[in-house]
This record gives sequence, structure tokens and C-alpha cells, in this order.
Amino acid sequence: MNEDVARPRQPSMADVARVAGVSAQTVSRALRGSAHVNPDTGRRVLAAVEQVGYRFNSAARALSSGRSLTVGLVLLASGGYYSRSAVTAGVESAADDAGYAVSIATIASLDARRMERALARLADQGVDGLVIAVPLISVTRKMEDITRDIPTVTLDGSRTAGARVIGIDQREAGRIATQHLLDLGHRQIWHLSGPDEWLEARQRREGWQECLALAGIEAPPALEGDWSPGSGYRQGQIIAMIPEVTAVFVACDEMAFGLIRALRERGRAVPEDVSVVSVDDIALASYCTPPLTAVRQDFFGHGAAAVRLLLQDGVTVEPSAVEATLSVRASTAPPRPW
Repeated sequence: MNEDVARPRQPSMADVARVAGVSAQTVSRALRGSAHVNPDTGRRVLAAVEQVGYRFNSAARALSSGRSLTVGLVLLASGGYYSRSAVTAGVESAADDAGYAVSIATIASLDARRMERALARLADQGVDGLVIAVPLISVTRKMEDITRDIPTVTLDGSRTAGARVIGIDQREAGRIATQHLLDLGHRQIWHLSGPDEWLEARQRREGWQECLALAGIEAPPALEGDWSPGSGYRQGQIIAMIPEVTAVFVACDEMAFGLIRALRERGRAVPEDVSVVSVDDIALASYCTPPLTAVRQDFFGHGAAAVRLLLQDGVTVEPSAVEATLSVRASTAPPRPW
């Protein structure tokens, strides 16, 4: 006998939803014991589970303990490779320490519908908490519903009504980087920004503008990259041709690497001709030539802290703003005397 033919299909959450006359998301909520599920609906779901013989592992755990022992993580496919991998490692490390697994949903772009689908998939899996490591530019009703029902922490400053935040103040990061250059004596400080649809890119740019305004300096037009070294290199070709520029604040380390290469190829020495400061302070920053001055973000630590915050049941915790610190290295110096 062909075993593939003989083996019956395992009942799914969709089967439970169909029998109970509710959505799969409602089934997921009911199996987690959510207070937002009507008791009568919850009883219908449990009866449907028994009727169809649904035995998905996370659901079985939820039925017995109210927990799936899984944390959901939402990532963006584009953006910095280092930040994605470091956040993931931090989330997985803290989850493993607590006896939890991690389910990852990666979205291809900053699109509200993609985000809704990613959150819904994780909700349907019955995750006990959500870590969102992408900016929520526009928050929909469905996002609000899901993150209100499931404990949620965001890592970039954006939030829904029910989410808590861990991370540095991105506007303050922009101010710190710019003030460092002002303190060195620079007055022609340009900015290479991240994509405008990213909240953290906007906030860093605003910090740069605010700091220059307080110093009585009109901010030049910001150039925009896409977080990649290639975009930093392309915009660096433009900056290198503007002789009055003596300093650049770059929105991330990876773009700064590309910018420095472009400046050097065009005969502009760093930091003798142009000082460069960035945000992130990834491991490679101290090995750049010259070593890169950068505002630090602890991606691994923030990911781990997000999981620990999620698992503090019954504890009211205020949003956590981690202090932004500057690692001063050899890529910044006072401007040349003329």
C-alpha cells in the first residue's frame, strides 16, 4: 500500500475555524486564552478542536498552559545585513534562555499589507509575544488589533498603541553626531540620510537639522541613500565634488564605508579633508580605514532585552529609551586651517 495515499491529512487551524464558524485568527486567540475572545466563542473553538482532532504542538501547549512558548520576530529583507543578523541573534539567545522558540516573518518591503500578513501569520501560530524590528510608517486597524492582543515590543522607535519600545532616541543620535562635528569646529556639515520611508532615518535627519539650527547654521539639502555601502559610494561621489564640505553625518555605518571609499578615490582624505561620523557602531566600524566614529546601537542587546520585556508577565514596564553613546575614532578631526 502507498503510505502517502494511506496517511490522512492532519487537521489544520483552518479546519477548526471552519467548524467553529470563526476566523483562524480567532482560533489562535482562543487557544492562547485571550481575554478578547468571548467565552461562548472560546467554548465553540475548543469543541471544534476536539471534533476535528487538531493536534498542532503549539496549540496543544496553549490548551494546557495558555502558552505556545514561541516569540514572533518581524524583519525587513532589505536594510543592513549586520543589524538584521545581530537583532535575530539577540532575540534567539534570550528566547532560548527562557525556553522559548522564535518564529520569524520577513517582509520584502515597507508595505502595510505585507506587515499585516506577517503579523497575522505569527498570530495564527499562537506566538506569546511579538518583536517588530521594522519601522511602522502607517499603522492600520488590523495591526493595532493584533498588537493589542499580543504583547509587542518594537526596536526602532515606531509603535502601535499597545506596543512598547526599546532602543536609542534616533533624533538624539542625530544631534550627538552633529554636535560632535560642531565641537570640532566644522560648519559645513552635510548629511547622508537613510530612506525617507524609514522613521529612524527621518528622526536622525531631524536631529541633524535641529542641532545645526541651534548653532545658527542653515542645513544644506540632505542626500538620501538606501542603507547600503553602494548608495554611500554613489552619494560620496557627489559630496567629494563640493569643496566647501568639511564633514558628513551619515545615517548608518554601511553607507559610511561606501562614502569613505568614494572620498578617497576622488582625492579627499578622511579626516584631513572631510570628517565622517555615522550611526550604528557595528563590529566592522573599528576596523574601517580610518576607524569610524559612530553613535552606538546595541542590536544584539536590544533584541535580547525585547524578549525579556515581553516575558515579564503582569509587570508594567515603561517604554525603554537606551542612552545613545558616541564612540570617537580616527574618522573625525578638526577642519584644516585655511
